[in-house]
Amino acid sequence: MSHPNFEAQLDAYLDGELTAGDVRTLETHLAQCVECTRFRDRRLELRAAIVAGIPTFQAPPALRDRIRAAARTGSALETKRAPRRFTMRTLWRPLALAASLAVVAIGGWSLALQHVAGEALADNVLASHVRSLMPGHLTDVLSSDQHTVKPWFNGRLDYSPSVYDFAGRGYPLLGGRLDYVGGRPVAALVYGRRQHVINVFVWPATSGPTDGSNKRDRQGYHMLHWTTPDYTYWVVSDLGLAELQDFAQLLRQADSIR
Repeated sequence: MSHPNFEAQLDAYLDGELTAGDVRTLETHLAQCVECTRFRDRRLELRAAIVAGIPTFQAPPALRDRIRAAARTGSALETKRAPRRFTMRTLWRPLALAASLAVVAIGGWSLALQHVAGEALADNVLASHVRSLMPGHLTDVLSSDQHTVKPWFNGRLDYSPSVYDFAGRGYPLLGGRLDYVGGRPVAALVYGRRQHVINVFVWPATSGPTDGSNKRDRQGYHMLHWTTPDYTYWVVSDLGLAELQDFAQLLRQADSIR
């Protein structure tokens, strides 16, 4: 590396441990240095792969307390009772308890896996947004005309994303591009708000619609996510949260009457 302190600074940046001033300095450097940006992208991909491939789970404190209390109670009762013959009933009770605990554990494991997958996808979306801010990477088709941007995706994707222009509300369409998120090519629609860039990532939904937007804040960026019956949406920007939510509401309303 040509910047000896960059790796340590980047790790602190990705962990959200830098001050706001240091974040701005590092992001300015990333916008100008291709080598460091590539290193940042590789580090993001590595972190996402580790999180997705090597999950760790811990039982909730309440569950651990219940199991310990049950074990103590059972042990105390057994010491007071006289020895007795094994019957189907005495054998079934511990098996039933074990089965109940297994059901709880499997349910918790499934929820944990969903959470890990969601966080890895959010990392992937954020990396794509930051990468797009590099010079020459923001758009493949530069146009404020939705009737130019939408047809551009024909033949490049196996779906046709809806494209809207909200210039009258202060969020003009800037263009679109192909991106790669979650292991598949996706449509990225680009909007502006004063000096801020808003990336809208769109791909076909694989699950049912969600109520409201799921919000994440990472490294100075706001991320809004929701699913309609047709599409999954991720909206990312360093724009103020209130304005970004206003934009997301415009997008949701336009999509609902399409």
